[in-house]
Amino acid sequence: MAESSSGTQAVDRAIALLYLVLGADRPLTFADLQEASGLAKSTTSRILTALERGALLERGGDGSYVAGSLFSLYAARHDPWEELVRLARPTMERIGEQTSETVHLSVARGDRVAQIAQVDSRYLLGTRDWTAIDVPPHSSALGKVFYAWGVLPIPEEPLERLTDATLTEPEALWREGVRIRARGWASTDGELEVGLTGIAVPVEGPRGDVVAALGISGPTARLEHRLDELGRNLTSHAAQLSDLLRGRAPDRRDDPKEGVA
Repeated sequence: MAESSSGTQAVDRAIALLYLVLGADRPLTFADLQEASGLAKSTTSRILTALERGALLERGGDGSYVAGSLFSLYAARHDPWEELVRLARPTMERIGEQTSETVHLSVARGDRVAQIAQVDSRYLLGTRDWTAIDVPPHSSALGKVFYAWGVLPIPEEPLERLTDATLTEPEALWREGVRIRARGWASTDGELEVGLTGIAVPVEGPRGDVVAALGISGPTARLEHRLDELGRNLTSHAAQLSDLLRGRAPDRRDDPKEGVA
């Protein structure tokens, strides 16, 4: 009976510490939690270690505590875009550092593509805020990802021709989708604007379905000779982000370094 009571007490103490972290408006240090809970240092340390191990809490770079990835997974299923952006931001920053080009994160919204986050290019030529621009899916690499993996249905009627290079026929989009799935990444070359190239890859969610597209764009003159290299680079980053969305910590030893500008 004493053992059962002790186990219940440990759970109650763990819940109390979780409430402190989740209810705070800033990350809390070990000292903050130990003082607020009134627990002994050894008890506080033991419980916090168990909560970290269970992904209920995690520590930032300064050692302070915030909600763990288990809460992130739950939030991703109920408020996916906000949480998706938070989880993807470090990956996008790394891609931006390696390529110096504009980095995009998009989701499908109805029959359109919505860009939900962007990391700006480090070059003056190529810096533009795409988050407020409605880009037709058939003219962007991000949109082609959603067509290729069946997130968006390929339209039955011919589409608007934006440049001479734009794919407008449904059959052409279908054939392009087959090629994209075979190599793992999509690209556009002057299909939205002459002189603009884009590359994008799928990001998978907890159930293994494609929930987003991750890509870069920039002037064709800078990207046209690096498509394979950049496609592989994005694929590696997207795989790590997909693992994160599934609740598995990426192995940073495999952090992709290809495509460093």
